[in-house]
Amino acid sequence: MTLPAPISDSLAEDRPIHSDEQNPTGPRRWWIYQKERFPLLAHSPLVLAFSTSAVCFSWMLRANGAAVVHRTFDGDGSRVVGATADGSHAIAIGPSPAAFVVAFLSCLVFFLQLRIADEFKDFDEDSRYRPYRPVPRGLVTLRELGVVFAVGSVLQLLLALWLEWRLLVLLLITWTYLAGMSKEFFVAHWLRGRHLLYMVSHMAIMPLIDLYATSTEWMSGAGHPPPGLFWFLLASLFNGMAIEIGRKIRRPEDEEEGVATYSVVWGHERAVGAWIAVLALTFVCARFAATKIAFSTPVTIALGTVLSVALVIGALYLSERDGRPRVGGKAFEATSALWTLVLYLGLGLIPYFTRYATHVS
Repeated sequence: MTLPAPISDSLAEDRPIHSDEQNPTGPRRWWIYQKERFPLLAHSPLVLAFSTSAVCFSWMLRANGAAVVHRTFDGDGSRVVGATADGSHAIAIGPSPAAFVVAFLSCLVFFLQLRIADEFKDFDEDSRYRPYRPVPRGLVTLRELGVVFAVGSVLQLLLALWLEWRLLVLLLITWTYLAGMSKEFFVAHWLRGRHLLYMVSHMAIMPLIDLYATSTEWMSGAGHPPPGLFWFLLASLFNGMAIEIGRKIRRPEDEEEGVATYSVVWGHERAVGAWIAVLALTFVCARFAATKIAFSTPVTIALGTVLSVALVIGALYLSERDGRPRVGGKAFEATSALWTLVLYLGLGLIPYFTRYATHVS
């Protein structure tokens, strides 16, 4: 029985993907694996929005939501060395390019590690119920994936040391939680019968990853998380839950043996209700976060629009035509992906460029 997987599975295909190659070898094997289990073309834009939002939001919080940031020059007036947001303290004129790079690459590796951890955790069930997946069918081995996991960890370690060695503390905390997840916190049997608790315990990795992404900006600056970051992290938690629930709502004919989708374990109405509820909770947290950077109205309008679309999708799913829902699981996945992009762009790049980068004087 497969239960909630990480966010990195949000756009991945749960059905067999047929390849024209019968026995791929060498690099081709890995190309097929990423296409089926960790499609970079699908994940990279979401991870980029996620990581850049974290960096920009942290910087904007440290600028105290000021619409105008005044430059500070060095002695001869030739170089910008900082900026004053409220007349009392100086901050960097903007997030450093290095912070963006480290945040993006580290987050991409985190989500890949989540996928690999799931391959280990679900190997027995996948072999029984989903033998078409890459590992059960022998495309790649768990040993090889373990090597990829280790290489990714080394990359994260080197990036942290390159940018700011104090990042290692948060990196270790996130790795530790990920290790606990991979073992289902050593209470697998107890957790698997409690679907909501299982999901929350696994989605708690999201604010940890987000905290690490923000720390690439604030760790070398203030040295501590800026006030107001809590709402941003809480929005990440509920957003992860929305993606997780959305990808596991299906039509009856699309259900698979051994896959405990929420449309099965909770029923159609409760599953849709839970999806809408966590979207609404994300909306509330995002609005509180947006007030900290003086951007609440645009975020409210943008997310409110997508939430309206989600309500329509939910209503269409619960209404039937010829005895089957009018929309299938792909509609929920696509809406969740759109919601994620709007959420993170609305709390990151868009307010940064519209209220800060273009108003620096």
